[in-house]
Amino acid sequence: MNEPAIALIRSLIAFFTLFIFSRLLGKQQIAQLTFFEYVTGITIGSIAADLSINLETQGLIPWIGLVTWAFLTMFLQWIVTKNRRLAKIVEGEPVVVIQGGKILEQNLRLLRYRVDDLMLKLRQKNVFDIADVEVALVEPNGALSVQKKSQVEPVTPRDLNLPTAYKGLPTELIVDGELIPQNLKQVGLDRAWLMERLSQQGIGSIKDVFYASLNTQGELFVSTYHNRPTGSVSDVSDYPGSQ
Repeated sequence: MNEPAIALIRSLIAFFTLFIFSRLLGKQQIAQLTFFEYVTGITIGSIAADLSINLETQGLIPWIGLVTWAFLTMFLQWIVTKNRRLAKIVEGEPVVVIQGGKILEQNLRLLRYRVDDLMLKLRQKNVFDIADVEVALVEPNGALSVQKKSQVEPVTPRDLNLPTAYKGLPTELIVDGELIPQNLKQVGLDRAWLMERLSQQGIGSIKDVFYASLNTQGELFVSTYHNRPTGSVSDVSDYPGSQ
């Protein structure tokens, strides 16, 4: 059997081997990535790099591997759009890990998730108490989706039929002790206005400001260097040694 045919067969075997291993390793290994992104970003990129700089191999062999991997990836992408059952096999399905404020331990074990992993993802969703969660599920790409209990959801103006004002992005005026004059001009203000507002907060120089921004309501947010929160800083670690 000639070398191009061997490269083609090896690429087919490697593609499906990696697919099986990625499914066995679970969602954590490819968190925030679909299988296709995982394959494209790692394997195809590696083959392309080898094709570019490895002068000891024939150019045709890695090129066949590159084309084979790209074709198989596109083929599977096309297949999963046509067949829902196969899409579930290839991409996986969401898995419920919390329901009614209770952790589903069996599903965590199925995903090979630790409780610490779950708590990390909950904190990333601004949830610090499992009892506040109605449903949480791990998506096929490893992301966690959370629905809070209605009792702990904040009341919105829409709930109270209240009109609201426009709230757009704030404008950065100072970043790392440096004034951004074009942004100040864009909001129709000048340096004298800014210095007056800073002096009202006991700040005498722009160099003392780490970050300052102006929101669409005209409120100025200022954070100086070496800011310290009031009270003690919360320590979420259970490790008794140095942090």
